[in-house]
Amino acid sequence: MTSGNRMARLCLSLGLAVGAAACHDKTPVASARPPVNVDVINVALRDVPVVFDYVGQTESSQQVEIRARVNGFLEKRVYEEGSMVHQGDVMFQMDRKPFQAALDAAHAEFAQQKARLDVAQANLNRVRPLAAKNALSQKDLDDSIGQQQAAAAALEQARANVTSASLNLGYTTITAPVTGLSSFAKKQDGSYIDASNSLLTYVAKLDPMWINFSLSENEMLSLRTQTRNGSLKVPGIGELEAVIVLADGSVFPARGHIKFADASLSEETGTYLIRAEVPNPKGSLRPGQFVRIKLLGAQRANAVAVPQVAVQQGPRGAYVWTVDKDDKAQQRAVETGEWNGNDWVISSGLHAGDHVVIDNTLKLMPGAPVKANLVPTPADDVNIGGQGGAADAGAASGASAESAGTGGNGAAGPANAGSSANANAGAGAGAATQAPAPTASAAGPTPLYFAQGSASLDAQSATALAAVAQKLSASPTTQVVISGYTDASGSYAQNERLARERAATVRAALIVAGVQNARIDMRKPAKIVAADPPEKSRRVDVTLSPAAGG
Repeated sequence: MTSGNRMARLCLSLGLAVGAAACHDKTPVASARPPVNVDVINVALRDVPVVFDYVGQTESSQQVEIRARVNGFLEKRVYEEGSMVHQGDVMFQMDRKPFQAALDAAHAEFAQQKARLDVAQANLNRVRPLAAKNALSQKDLDDSIGQQQAAAAALEQARANVTSASLNLGYTTITAPVTGLSSFAKKQDGSYIDASNSLLTYVAKLDPMWINFSLSENEMLSLRTQTRNGSLKVPGIGELEAVIVLADGSVFPARGHIKFADASLSEETGTYLIRAEVPNPKGSLRPGQFVRIKLLGAQRANAVAVPQVAVQQGPRGAYVWTVDKDDKAQQRAVETGEWNGNDWVISSGLHAGDHVVIDNTLKLMPGAPVKANLVPTPADDVNIGGQGGAADAGAASGASAESAGTGGNGAAGPANAGSSANANAGAGAGAATQAPAPTASAAGPTPLYFAQGSASLDAQSATALAAVAQKLSASPTTQVVISGYTDASGSYAQNERLARERAATVRAALIVAGVQNARIDMRKPAKIVAADPPEKSRRVDVTLSPAAGG
């Protein structure tokens, strides 16, 4: 290559380099990103309210059996079935004629014995002075005294017979001993009543109303531990305020307080029975309803809580945006505790003095400059309404949110989803860890037994139903079939009505526990036959199925 060619190439390279440099000098410099305006709160340790959330069942504070106290024929039912009756109202009238006759006979016997006493007394009055003058022997005097005393005793017996006959006649008119809601009549007009079938109906006092719920053994131990170490402040058990949330999510207007806590653990359910008493002046609450009960008054001591909008969810879990000392945004991984009203309680990841961003979080990125506007921390709030919301789930149990699980017997739906150790279900269900999804091939019917003539679940059946609700919560595609049985004896219409009421009780309990109504298939009650055991007439079967329809 000649020296001329090399010179030409060098000049060309220099020209390209100079041109490129010139073009680079003309490119505008990118402007710096402006700070993002954000509102921040200053994290401070404070006592935050805790809401304990359970599923309970209503019970009459005084449910009285109306029984016949004498044997005879039932003449008439006076009251209207299902109506409110007041103390002293006549409910049933038995045939009075035999008892009136018995009273008349007792009066006649009393008159006869009184006449005998008068004769004996007159005879003694004559014998006594004669015996004093030795005109009659001492034996004659003793005989007269004995006859007078025997006649007096017979008169007292006759007087007692009159009282007894009068009482029996009064017992033929059966009145309400308390003011309350009446049940249906178990015996019809013309039935013969004796000691074996003396139960006529029930009267349930509605004001006040009891709400029964339960705590598992692990929950109780967790509460005691947190109370002792000071992380949880719980007032006296009678000072906790009870708020009742009905099945439709509405809040019952009156509030109550805890009135009873069982000192012993139930061997059947492994739970402690707790009872709240709620005023019910209008009778809106009825016995046997399943409700959610929320206890207010406890506080978590020295806790860190931030508004819900500040907590974000990412692939690695929950996090918040903070502002460091250089006014730059930083992500901070946190562990969340219970959801308390409008706040998340933060178990770890934040400390007093941290600045947490509560708005414009979508515009932030790690290290981005921000212009922080410090705002006051929102006031504490608690969520006491709604059905199965996330706020209720996180606040379900302040004591249980930190425990890994408990050894109870059942759990119910989204109201307890935020705590694996929440107490539950009616009058005796405890808490449980998450159950595996049920399979229709492995799951047979769960039998629930009711007391004779009652449509209210007992503690054992409520526990079994809580376990069913837990399985349904774990398997959203599974449906449930509810079917009852009608007794072959007595009035078929009444037996069928009772069977339907029992099935409706089971459905209401599942709905309160978070099971959608669309997943529940109600079947017509089946008749039992002579070969079936007698207790089958008190049974409702709950069967899980991937395709319930029908």
